[in-house]
Amino acid sequence: MRPVFVFLQVPPHLPFFKLHRLGLALSIFLTIASGVLLATRGLNYGIDFKGGIVMEVKSSTGPVDLEAMRSTLDGLKLGEVALQTFGAPDDVLIRLPRQPGGDDAQNKGAALVRQTLGDKYEFRRTDIVGPKVGGEQIQAGALATLLAMVLIAGYVAFRFEWQFGIGAIVSTFHDVITTLGLFSLLQLEFNLTTLAAILTIAGYSINDTVVIYDRVRETLRKYKVMELPKIVDLALNETLSRTVLTSSVTALAVLALLLFGGEVIRGFSAAMLWGIVIGTYSSLFIAAPLLLYIRPRRSGEILAPSQTMIAK
Repeated sequence: MRPVFVFLQVPPHLPFFKLHRLGLALSIFLTIASGVLLATRGLNYGIDFKGGIVMEVKSSTGPVDLEAMRSTLDGLKLGEVALQTFGAPDDVLIRLPRQPGGDDAQNKGAALVRQTLGDKYEFRRTDIVGPKVGGEQIQAGALATLLAMVLIAGYVAFRFEWQFGIGAIVSTFHDVITTLGLFSLLQLEFNLTTLAAILTIAGYSINDTVVIYDRVRETLRKYKVMELPKIVDLALNETLSRTVLTSSVTALAVLALLLFGGEVIRGFSAAMLWGIVIGTYSSLFIAAPLLLYIRPRRSGEILAPSQTMIAK
């Protein structure tokens, strides 16, 4: 355990500056690849976005055996069935994909579920989500994500300077687009829960970035003649233990959800785990290195080009 405590007490001396070009190149590749995947493969939208049938039922015989219910409903050949308990263990939310055909096909699918489950369940609610509503939710989700990124950049620009805001919005966009690219590559179901995870990722990533930016600004004031590359390196190394430990503990908790949380939250857990990894990476190799190119102010003066020159 002694090396761990040494790591916590003594800042390491990792050469982030020497690696920043490699990190930026990898980020550019991931961003382009994600864009290509989204344009060619698209996302595997869930019921929330492409429409379907949502039924809320309550068991009259006690807690519901979700595996037995899923096996029963799978036999109806209505498509992939999603089951989720909420509130009490005898309350279940059933989600079915949109059936081929119009409203009559959706009503027949819901009636078949009622007939199959029988009198053991009380059907409290049945909603049919049309493709128009799903399209509106896609637009609302995209708008919410875009607005979150703009507000994050605005906060960082207000909290520090506009140069820091540029780094924040670039790194946040990188995290969001690569998460979408991962879902497109693996064709994981993308629903409102996943969208909530993406917004959480944006907040988590900016938390690390703000900590690093605050240390950069503090170091700029402390060492007025130190070159900017050395300042960024020093700030990253001084905050590295906090970044790694926070991300590791959070990742362990999310990994447990991914492995043992069940199918219902699998998409949320996958998005969160990837977001923690890529958010930590972007804070270290995108948000901070971008300061080497956009030149933040020091004591009211813009740094001279010689001070921001990137070492060859």
